[in-house]
Amino acid sequence: MGISIEVDNTTFATEVLKNSHKKPVLVDFYATWCGPCKMLKPILEKLVQEYDFILAKVDVDQNPNLAQTYGIEGLPDVRVVTAGEVKTGFVGVLSEPKLRNFLGKLNLYSELETNLQELQNLIKSGKSEQAKYLLDQLFQKYPNNVNIILEAAKFLVSLNKLEEAKKLIETIWENNREFYPQVQTVKALIYFKEEAENLVDSTSDKTYAKACSLALSDNYEQALELFLELITKNRKHKKDDRPRKAMLAIFHILGDNHPTSKEYRNKLLNLY
Repeated sequence: MGISIEVDNTTFATEVLKNSHKKPVLVDFYATWCGPCKMLKPILEKLVQEYDFILAKVDVDQNPNLAQTYGIEGLPDVRVVTAGEVKTGFVGVLSEPKLRNFLGKLNLYSELETNLQELQNLIKSGKSEQAKYLLDQLFQKYPNNVNIILEAAKFLVSLNKLEEAKKLIETIWENNREFYPQVQTVKALIYFKEEAENLVDSTSDKTYAKACSLALSDNYEQALELFLELITKNRKHKKDDRPRKAMLAIFHILGDNHPTSKEYRNKLLNLY
């Protein structure tokens, strides 16, 4: 957990430059009349409660000398200070996920992120009771946090509580567009879980169910190969569109820029 302070011409050297030898300092150059500054402020204030850095806020109207010294033109302008050296950060407003990524590049990791990683490890290890206990703690400490909701939904999928997982995902507002890829990933996991557990009779259904199971265990290339094989066999009849939809679901999980997505998207397109 970090701290948030206001600094000026008289305190900048001590609170920012000197303290930057102990921990990173993010200097937020802002103005009270600046709309984007007002948008960025609550996000930074939230993150400094999770990450171990100093948030130093500088009102450029009250401290024009500091603004001139560091060449501040656009607002808000966030600079990064480490070991007494003031470095370029970013200008303008970044979304919370992008800000978290920015902090990660500074080798700053929040307590929440550490706990989420621990949660993922517990789920993968099948330690359901410990995972549930940790989730309960996280929900109490960070209520309505979207990342926790997403991990909780994944946990419910692993327990085969699919309807509960669906309801939880629906609580994420549609206008949280930055979380759209993660939401689609959870929906894909639910889809594969449902498909893998459907009763099967035919050889193709068994192959399809096997491919879904492979996708659930992160064996995406093997799953894609089987789905592709089914599409190749069925493309003349075009009655079963499930393998194609399943491939698209995996593309959602991996992301469009993932090499495997690109490779198998091209293979899929070549069949049509």
